Amino acid sequence: MPASPPTACVRRASRSTSRRCAAISRSSASPRGWQALLGRLFGIRLVERTDVALYHPDARYFDVVDDAGEVFSGLYLDLHARAGKRGGAWMAQARPRLHDGNMVRVPVAYLVCNFAPAGGAAPSLLSHNDVVTLLHETGHCLHHLFTRVDRPSIAGTSGFEWDAVELPSQLMEDFAWDREVLTGMSGHHATGAPLPPELFEKMVAARRFQSGMFIVRQLEFALFDLLLHLGTLGSDPMEVIEAVRDEVSVIRPPEWHRFPHGFAHIFAGGYASGYYSYLWAEVLAADGFLRFAEAGLVDRATGTAFREEVLAKGATRPAADSFRAFRGRDADPTAMLARHGLLEVVEK
Repeated sequence: MPASPPTACVRRASRSTSRRCAAISRSSASPRGWQALLGRLFGIRLVERTDVALYHPDARYFDVVDDAGEVFSGLYLDLHARAGKRGGAWMAQARPRLHDGNMVRVPVAYLVCNFAPAGGAAPSLLSHNDVVTLLHETGHCLHHLFTRVDRPSIAGTSGFEWDAVELPSQLMEDFAWDREVLTGMSGHHATGAPLPPELFEKMVAARRFQSGMFIVRQLEFALFDLLLHLGTLGSDPMEVIEAVRDEVSVIRPPEWHRFPHGFAHIFAGGYASGYYSYLWAEVLAADGFLRFAEAGLVDRATGTAFREEVLAKGATRPAADSFRAFRGRDADPTAMLARHGLLEVVEK
């Protein structure tokens, strides 16, 4: 969830999907399958540096290197939970890109999660939801690290329209829902056996279970947020939420429920009047991911196009123009419906 300033991305809570664990040892806090995916999509490598000061022993620093061998950005990884560490997962800017005369500075990002640490002989094990989280925050980081804009105020996520800022993160999530990609990133921690196909199908079914209700719930939150900030229905949050529920809710919470009082996204989380962006960015992400799928999914040419037309451009042009340059047209909302299993996709 990007906020400004400083840019910090905290992933929204998502529905639980699977408790299946993928082994990622603490001694290798930069998962090989994750790195391989980034290499295949964007032609980059993460090269660890041991001469960079770290804020905690659990953190690690990597140069991000392109296929020409150039170090064009840097990344701090801090993946495991520990006492005193803030919960959740987020991306934040450590340093923006800056090219100004003789001043040349590459962008650096933090990628922070709270995965279970290794314990004794057991490695750090990630649930599938953890893998989704890792890819989500990776998308935000790539948006910052791949920028080619020399002015920090409009580079990467800075200045990028709020209704599209979740595009890179939500698009990257979908790679965790491809069986080939997921099995390439995971395995049974003791035997190395890949994820069984039948279990993967159950995970997909769980993802799509009551997905229509999930969308309606997001609509309720987004409409409440917009109407509260517009003030057209007054300033009493309970009156506003009840009016929204009259229009869109399928199931009404009990009368004593006070959800608006704890809606942290729009009060302390930086999403005031912008919560709708999760849904619209999902429209963009689902349709953008479809271009990858049409090209064979893990396709370098498509990754390069996404990098050049969306991630590298920052806020130098409207996000809609960047999406259009990548996709070749405006976004098609039916892609999101298909993502949720609400629309049958007929292959031509």
